[in-house]
Amino acid sequence: MTLRYWGKKTKVEGNMLGTFNPSPNNGETMSDRTQTWIEKDKKQLHPVYHPKSHANPMVIEKGEGVWLHLTDGRKILDGMAGLWNVNAGYGREELAKAAYDQMMDLAFTSNFSGMTNLPSIQLAEKLAGFAYEGLNSTFFTSGGSEANDSAFKTARYYWKRMGKPTKYKVIARKGAYHGVTMSATFATGLEKYHTMFGPAVDGFVHIPAPNPYRYEGDLKPGETVGQAAARALEEAILREGADTVAAFIAEPVMGVGGVLVPPDDYFPLVRQVCDKYEVLLIADEVITGFGRTGEWFALKHWNIKPDILSFAKAITSGYAQLGGIQISDAIRDTMESAADTESYMHGYTYSGHAMACAVGLKNIEIMERENFPQRARDLGKRLLDGLKSLSEFPFVGDVRGLGLVCGVEIVSNKETKAADPAMTMKIFKAAEVNGLRTRPLGSTLAFSPPISINEDEVDEIVKRLGAAMDGIG
Repeated sequence: MTLRYWGKKTKVEGNMLGTFNPSPNNGETMSDRTQTWIEKDKKQLHPVYHPKSHANPMVIEKGEGVWLHLTDGRKILDGMAGLWNVNAGYGREELAKAAYDQMMDLAFTSNFSGMTNLPSIQLAEKLAGFAYEGLNSTFFTSGGSEANDSAFKTARYYWKRMGKPTKYKVIARKGAYHGVTMSATFATGLEKYHTMFGPAVDGFVHIPAPNPYRYEGDLKPGETVGQAAARALEEAILREGADTVAAFIAEPVMGVGGVLVPPDDYFPLVRQVCDKYEVLLIADEVITGFGRTGEWFALKHWNIKPDILSFAKAITSGYAQLGGIQISDAIRDTMESAADTESYMHGYTYSGHAMACAVGLKNIEIMERENFPQRARDLGKRLLDGLKSLSEFPFVGDVRGLGLVCGVEIVSNKETKAADPAMTMKIFKAAEVNGLRTRPLGSTLAFSPPISINEDEVDEIVKRLGAAMDGIG
């Protein structure tokens, strides 16, 4: 039976935080030891860093399953699977052994043209057609930002080879997150990522996202949100000029933008618009790939496929840095037609990294053996139902999800749907005190736990979040 949150002031038995007892050095207390590490950490510049947000970081010493053990003795249930990516959970010996065995044979060699290695060949072969039929060619990167940058460059190159060099622009959505390389930064539809790094890279255009809870575009009488958001794409193409637009990039489920699940009519309409105006569809499945949403890749929910696929994160469950793109056979054939005159002048030192590809192969084996898409469907429903039971709180405006990625939107008024980021942050901090790690995304608390999670641990997420809300409410 799905656990429900049974109301105010629910008593939580035992120590919610749990304990972990690392051995302090030289008689230090665990608190002293943690402060020593934090002081040393000041020499490191962290991603999306601000001194206030990093004044008292969690110092993680060990992970096992869905649990993080901190140097101060706390035990935290990781409701975010690291950064949406530790799908197989922490402490998988098979993945560690795969890395060790490959490093003993060959950790790295260049994978630039003229050289290759066995694990990159094997992983590319495994991935051929794995996500979508007709996507059989893989270019490897170290992560998602590099993957999307590669997708943009490949789209531009494709249209040049097709004799349409003016098609260079990329349309993205407001609130989208596509990474932090220079191009990916300005494809990202969140202005806070742009402020420090302008002027903007030319060629990126943003349109409203298909948010069923709070659509920010114009909605015509009788029009669904999906229809309106797809119309916004078509209008942007016409406004910019179809002869200037190379691609449209979209996350099937928007992550950092607030865990937005689109209406079912949206992506089929988007595919039609892209086909009508000869615009490539880039699926950014860095978060949604490899079983997270209940399908191996998320656009399958709507029975469409992209022209270019970006992937990363869960391909290795975070055990090694790996990402990449897959391209359609039509794009690959067009690139091959240029082989006599020019090279594809794009690449990274760690493209096709031997050890990372070996870990990716082993991780896919685990995900297939344990049927991660089915686990995400079943456990995702349990989590979503449990989170919906928290809707009794006056500040819970919307609960949404697809598979094992869910969001709880916090509002100051349920009728007006006014977002409340301040309350969201309070709940986030209270959840941490109650031994639960979530992620505040504006007014939404995100949940994306390891797919290896079990039913009792799913119920713990709901219980601990409910207790955190009790303490505030």
